[in-house]
Amino acid sequence: MHETTIFIIDDQESVRHGLGEMLSVFGFAVETYASADSFLESFNNSRLGCVVADVRMPGTDGIELVRELVRRKIALPVVLISGHADVPMAVAAIKAGAEDFIEKPVDDTQLVAAINRGLARSVAQLDAHRTQESLAANFARLTPRQVGIFDLVVAGFTSQGIATKLEISTRTVESYRADIMQKMQAESVAVLVRQAIRLGRILP
Repeated sequence: MHETTIFIIDDQESVRHGLGEMLSVFGFAVETYASADSFLESFNNSRLGCVVADVRMPGTDGIELVRELVRRKIALPVVLISGHADVPMAVAAIKAGAEDFIEKPVDDTQLVAAINRGLARSVAQLDAHRTQESLAANFARLTPRQVGIFDLVVAGFTSQGIATKLEISTRTVESYRADIMQKMQAESVAVLVRQAIRLGRILP
């Protein structure tokens, strides 16, 4: 289970308090900040969660915060809220990478839905990243000879074809293939091909 926190950033204490109480009722762990700058100073990149931030704040505003998180490669979804919403501002927010843009007074259901969408997407991305890291680690365990045979297998060569190409016995190729499948945790050639695509060894 991924531990997540909702980071509320608003220069108005009443808004921070109100949103914090509401989200706590929905079961979220909440932290509040009076400015985007204080949040950025204290944030640990290993943490998971979602940011709910006002667009217009002294110092770094909401849209600048979204851009800064992107620049720092911090994969936190951001839901922006504003009491002075207009279409150009909303478009700019989404273009910058915000998850959603909600006008004040904030509708509880709309905000919670936006947060849940953002959290689901970021957790899925984290899982995909970890899976990719695991795949790359498995591939790194292959010997140079196994890498060569891996590439030939996913290119569509049969064991006999590989044996002819490399001038080794078919039984030796089968032995290599079995080791490759075990190291890559692949139960079939189809899985091996999909792994090769994700590793950039072949084009989809």
